[in-house]
Amino acid sequence: MIKLHDKYFKPYLGEDEILAAVKRMAQEIAEDYKDEVPLFVGVLNGAFMFVSDFLKAYPYPCNVSFVRLSSYQGLTSTGIVESLLDIPEDINGKSVIILEDVIDTGRTLKQLVHMFSQTNAKEFKIASLFYKSEIYNGEYQIDYVGMEIPDDFIVGYGLDYNELGRNLREVYQLNQGNMINLVLFGKPGAGKGTQAGFLKEKYNLKHISTGDVFRYNMKNGTELGKLAKSYIDRGDLVPDEVTIDMLKDEVEKNQEAAGFIFDGFPRTTAQAEALDNFLESKDMQVNATIALEAEDDILVARLLERGKASGRSDDQDESKIRNRFDEYNEKTAPLKSYYEKQGKFHSVNGIGEINEITGRLAKVIDALFELE
Repeated sequence: MIKLHDKYFKPYLGEDEILAAVKRMAQEIAEDYKDEVPLFVGVLNGAFMFVSDFLKAYPYPCNVSFVRLSSYQGLTSTGIVESLLDIPEDINGKSVIILEDVIDTGRTLKQLVHMFSQTNAKEFKIASLFYKSEIYNGEYQIDYVGMEIPDDFIVGYGLDYNELGRNLREVYQLNQGNMINLVLFGKPGAGKGTQAGFLKEKYNLKHISTGDVFRYNMKNGTELGKLAKSYIDRGDLVPDEVTIDMLKDEVEKNQEAAGFIFDGFPRTTAQAEALDNFLESKDMQVNATIALEAEDDILVARLLERGKASGRSDDQDESKIRNRFDEYNEKTAPLKSYYEKQGKFHSVNGIGEINEITGRLAKVIDALFELE
């Protein structure tokens, strides 16, 4: 999985598969034009890598030139094709083969046909490495095709998303799956907060920490914050429905996210059911729960060291730390069973260098994106 600007793309076509298609095209065209010197005209910017590899695979003498057209902005076509670099002048009496990177709706092809039909070329034909047959309007014949592909936005091998991705050797497909929503578990000191920070950047996820959400609402005097404070001031537990309402607000405020990391909620089976019901109402779901596992003795040492720097009293007393571990084990055990029954519980080794642990988590998440 790669990120370009604000979008995520998953592997689609490998370099070997692409080069094999280019070689097949070169051989097919060479058979038709082995007795003359054709002029190959590459369509910039997208076809520059295709043209380069095609020419390497073409076994006979040939000429090459370029035109440049533009019709895309971001992920969508503007519907207007602009000519930015016109056709070469020395074209009279030559056989011209236009080398396109991808043909989809045919708007750019229409402009190309218009440009070359007004020349004195002996003939001109169209060759496209990628061809989206399901959306092509069929107005003009495409003479040579490398491979047919579905109507998905692709980048790499010359193709871009807002000018990024052209240099990739492989082709990647826009990941259009549903949101990826994670529940992150871990004992105190397991590094949930650190890892959530890396994961939210890597996957464009919104990290929702229940503790942070409570503090924000209470500090800013929101209606939910006042309601939660009223329970806390009485020494009562804040009801699950209040917490869920706070989470709902966070989800509503971050609809541009590719998903959410829920940290600190759920803590009970009842809360897990409430979270499932809420996400279902938004046509979403918890895709995976990931537990960062570590031996208690290692975490105790880590927290005691942290306590020296932070001054937190609950990180300076080993008996209190171990009590927190016991509470975590007691609450997490039924949640583990709940999510295991759904096939959504994953355990990851939480000991090692930070980047190593991030890599382990990324393997689990990347597999979810592939399933989507």
